[in-house]
Amino acid sequence: MIRRVKLLLIILFAGFVVIGQNQQTGILLKDQRNNEAIAFAHVLFKSLHTGKSHTGLTDLNGYTANPLNSTGTFTVSYVGYHTHTDTIKPGELKKVMLQSTSINMDEVVVTGQYTPQAVDKSIFRVKVIGAREIEQKASNNLKELMATELNIRSSNDGVLGSGITLQGLGGEHVKFLIDGVPVIGRMNGDIDLSQLNLYNVGHVEIIEGPMSVIYGSNALAGVINIITKENNYTSLQTNVGAYTESVGIYNFNADIALKKNRWSGSLAGARNFFGGYSVVDTSRAKQWKPKRQYNADASLAYNHNSLRARVTASYFNEFLLHKGELLPSYYETAFDNHFTTNRFTATADIQTKLFENRYLNVLASYAYYDRIKNNYLKDLTTLEEYLTLDSDNQDTSSFGQYLLRAEFSKSTENSPFNYQLGIDLNYETGTGRRILNKEQVLGDYAAFLSVKIKPSLRLMIQPGLRYSYNTKYKAPLVYSLNAKYDLSEELSLRASLAKGFRAPSLKELYLEFVDVNHNIRGNENLKAEDSKNFNLSLKYHHEKPTYDYGAELSIFYNNINNSIILASLDHSSSLFTYVNLNQYITQGYQINFNNRIYPWLEIKLGMGQTGRNQIFNNVSENEMVYSTDVMSQLNYLWRKTQLRFNVYYKNNGEYPEIFIGADDQALKKIISTYHTMDLSVSRQFWKNQLTIQTGVKNLFDVKNIDVRGNTSMGEIHSGGGETSMAGWGRTFFVQLNISFKRFN
Repeated sequence: MIRRVKLLLIILFAGFVVIGQNQQTGILLKDQRNNEAIAFAHVLFKSLHTGKSHTGLTDLNGYTANPLNSTGTFTVSYVGYHTHTDTIKPGELKKVMLQSTSINMDEVVVTGQYTPQAVDKSIFRVKVIGAREIEQKASNNLKELMATELNIRSSNDGVLGSGITLQGLGGEHVKFLIDGVPVIGRMNGDIDLSQLNLYNVGHVEIIEGPMSVIYGSNALAGVINIITKENNYTSLQTNVGAYTESVGIYNFNADIALKKNRWSGSLAGARNFFGGYSVVDTSRAKQWKPKRQYNADASLAYNHNSLRARVTASYFNEFLLHKGELLPSYYETAFDNHFTTNRFTATADIQTKLFENRYLNVLASYAYYDRIKNNYLKDLTTLEEYLTLDSDNQDTSSFGQYLLRAEFSKSTENSPFNYQLGIDLNYETGTGRRILNKEQVLGDYAAFLSVKIKPSLRLMIQPGLRYSYNTKYKAPLVYSLNAKYDLSEELSLRASLAKGFRAPSLKELYLEFVDVNHNIRGNENLKAEDSKNFNLSLKYHHEKPTYDYGAELSIFYNNINNSIILASLDHSSSLFTYVNLNQYITQGYQINFNNRIYPWLEIKLGMGQTGRNQIFNNVSENEMVYSTDVMSQLNYLWRKTQLRFNVYYKNNGEYPEIFIGADDQALKKIISTYHTMDLSVSRQFWKNQLTIQTGVKNLFDVKNIDVRGNTSMGEIHSGGGETSMAGWGRTFFVQLNISFKRFN
């Protein structure tokens, strides 16, 4: 009997040992910064001998088993962390310390770089807004994303849409790119940022300061490059999202991405709806116009060794309804304007390594944009609509853009000498009844060269030149000089000095935009702009295993000759046209602080001032006038409940605008100070595949902002006014996102 009991105990003990060994065969995943287990991470095991694969998901202890009985590889992937690949032997327990991507120092940027580069290594001052921050802000489009950024001001127009100023410069001075391709379709000089939706965006890169050598015209104030998502690791990935806001916004989006061997592809689509809003809703006409948007995107990519080729196509459609006032005497009819916008872009991008440290990038694209205006008489008793017979009330303006950009570069991280040379060929067409002679073309063909010199490990200097041939204007030689000096491992100094050139756009030269709300005409006699720009920044960043903090001070100065602005020529008819100023000067500074205690707390604080002065007919009617911005950001993770709280606050100080009125008189108006705050809370469920976020936007209920000064001369819209559109008041929102990933 005793022998049987002993035998039974030995068998049980051996069983427990086997079970324990089986449980300890696989991957144990922990956070590199705080040594905490990472649950629900995806792990792909693959045998080197048989080619078999297995997908695992880490448990609450960060563990997943490896069932393959041969030597192989494993790849760990999880949102917010660097992807990790290593080898594993049969029966081995591999402890992996996964590195977070939440620190900006680790982010990789492509805008203006020879090859993709860590942001702290870039010679340019680059700000990156990642996918997580876009999600935390619950931003639907670029307008909402930029609203809380320092020294960036937005403007709103019921029909033309929204725009921003960067370093006190807006409109044609800011270059907007999507994956390096210029966005076409400016209205009154601005790209309507509410049309640039973020549902399929990986991150956004912002470079403040002149980038004319690399990107040519429209890059005097800086470049904002929207980088779309790419699927590099999962065999299947799907996302479905929905968003609703109490003002009458209903958005829906979905995407799917596939990857097999060397090929990958994706499809994405979205539908956005906004019902319109007025502060005082007493009529059919809305201050914020109702609109409906459709987006569709597709991509196909091939990756093998050092060759990467990708083709993409995107389509955007917007319908905007401008309802008119009821007509006397029975008030049963009204004239309505229907505005339909179409934007299509097709792109082919090839990147390859020709030989040792020599790279070739070729980017070709075609973009098409049109805006159709139709005027209808609507019968409110029968709800029927009739297209009006007056041809002046109907219009279609179309623009096309062809781009070919090729870059050849030598890029070695530790080499004392690297270079990049390239060509940038742009051809733009414009057609329509409101274009002079109904059709115009504009060509800009350039070659550029930059050299990156590292005389020491701490100092990097990058001079650059760009020569352009413009079919309308004689373009000067454009130059830039950028420098970066690492005073220590944690402290770096960046400086840039550059000259820019901008030829007037087709719209500034030939547009005639006249309707019940607008009277804007082009000017064939415009001169081209040229500028001198200076930027300086000092950045400190200190990083420890569980926290990091830093500060940055930056200053800028822009001096533009023959600056092109929209000016009032006739008060009685509210006629506006484009004119050249002698000079337009902006200057200012920013100071930012950030502190992060990983992974539960992040705090950002910032303050900036921007000054502007316009000189017309060699006379400065006004002194330099300044506006002050203050921002703060708090992101807090309540780890016990896994609730994430987000707070975004911005004080938009008094904003002076100087413009030219009738009789070449310099006028000034001041938009009053206002404060905005957004609050939200989010949580992930179902193994982090479902995210629910809810919150309040515009907590202080900001709507129309008082304007004082020279307001009686009116705006671009007829009728004038003494307020400026800032928001549609306090709203509440709910956002849901469901994602699924498969790794084999």
